[in-house]
Amino acid sequence: MAVDAFLEGLVVATSPEMLLWLTVGLLLGIILGALPGIGSPVGMAIVLPLTLPLEATAAIILLVAIYSGAMFGGSISAILINAPGTESAAATTLDGYPMSKNGLAKNALAIATTASALNGFLAAILLVVLSPVLIEVVLAFGSPEYFLLAILGISLITIVTQGSIVKGLVAGALGFMISTIGTAILSPRPRFTFGQFGLYEGIDFVAALIGMFAFAEMMKLAARDQISDDDVELAGSVRKGIMTIFKYPVTTIKSGLIGMGIGMIPGSGATTSTFVAYAEEARSSTKDGKFGEGDPRGVIAPEAANNPTVSGSLVPTLSFGIPGSGSTAVLLGGILMHGLQPGPVLFGDQLNITYALFISLFLGNVLILAVGLTLIPFASRITELDTNVIIPMVVVLSFAGAYTLNQNWWDVGAVIALGILGFYMVRNNYSIIAFVLGIVLGPIAEENFFRSLQISGGEYTIFVNPIDQPLSFLLSLAILAILLGPFVKGRAERMVSSS
Repeated sequence: MAVDAFLEGLVVATSPEMLLWLTVGLLLGIILGALPGIGSPVGMAIVLPLTLPLEATAAIILLVAIYSGAMFGGSISAILINAPGTESAAATTLDGYPMSKNGLAKNALAIATTASALNGFLAAILLVVLSPVLIEVVLAFGSPEYFLLAILGISLITIVTQGSIVKGLVAGALGFMISTIGTAILSPRPRFTFGQFGLYEGIDFVAALIGMFAFAEMMKLAARDQISDDDVELAGSVRKGIMTIFKYPVTTIKSGLIGMGIGMIPGSGATTSTFVAYAEEARSSTKDGKFGEGDPRGVIAPEAANNPTVSGSLVPTLSFGIPGSGSTAVLLGGILMHGLQPGPVLFGDQLNITYALFISLFLGNVLILAVGLTLIPFASRITELDTNVIIPMVVVLSFAGAYTLNQNWWDVGAVIALGILGFYMVRNNYSIIAFVLGIVLGPIAEENFFRSLQISGGEYTIFVNPIDQPLSFLLSLAILAILLGPFVKGRAERMVSSS
């Protein structure tokens, strides 16, 4: 069955239509990723409602292509103007921008292109190889396990939140609460609709994602006249940059494995993987490294980790419906919007779609290499775009996309309201990712909670029975450990310091 599904996925992924959407998505992703303040979550959120007319496989391939392209595109502005287009490209600025100032901008861009594409290519192959194992794991999960996984994903807020854990939990709880607006999942009772029929379907999570990412980011970007006020000079050699990758094979492979491994951890994301890869390379190269001064390994490490993170992040997203970042949250929204269900269905009856997605990642990284190296001579023009053009386009597309979802003006209102909320949340250090985890995982948790109780006849022990439900029991323990861990650690540190 798996072989048949793989062959069917191969035929779909290599069809002219899918290759077209793959190319369009990569080009969009590279351009959007290179624009500081835009990036993959905003680009994906804008495009998401526009994929409604597309067949499900084409839509998901388009979204993943934008995600993958933006991961590379973020390095362009990071290297040229010291302003990362995506958060994950922040680590690239540490040595990429010094290389640019040293007259090696083309070298740095070629290193970023080759490292990102090469390791993305290898990670896609590894993902296909690991698929049989993933199938067995996913099929072992039932409703109780999926409920606990959703709660586990929300509880990861205590880990992914930078700064106040309390603020992260508040943001996650607020997202969870907003997900309850509308008619209850397993009963006909309306909740928090205040007599407005437009709210009976709830706040569309796609509209929420557009507001929190696209609209909020445009409010931030409005303070600038253009993407960069600096003149950018391109110097150096593309050929020498490509050859640099092959001088450090251990760095390239090691960083790719770090990126894929961290990407598989729900709630981690590419920013974590790129900084960990950079830190590990700096640690292991203390004798001859000049990190922070334009060391090429400081560009290889984060760029070799970024696209494998995309492949790794698809594991929890497709297997369990747990997004690890803003981009995968939007991707999960697209999967659900097109009627696909993460978990046993995507690794069972719809396995051909999953394989088509994995194969598209493989092909996409080949295109990134070709397109990325071709665009290097023109890369500086992307940083000169006027925000007076970008912002109106994004806002109009956001409103049009939100209305297209359900022909409901409440969705447009949600974009505005949640966009303003997202803007002030960021200004006051509340986690957007925590909010998104709450709003996306809330319905999944609620539906599987009630299904579990129906299966058990109302017995809550279905979640903690170590004999009949050992997997649920282990997940419950993991949730407790994650929720209580930061507080126990803090208390232990205070006791040690006071003694």
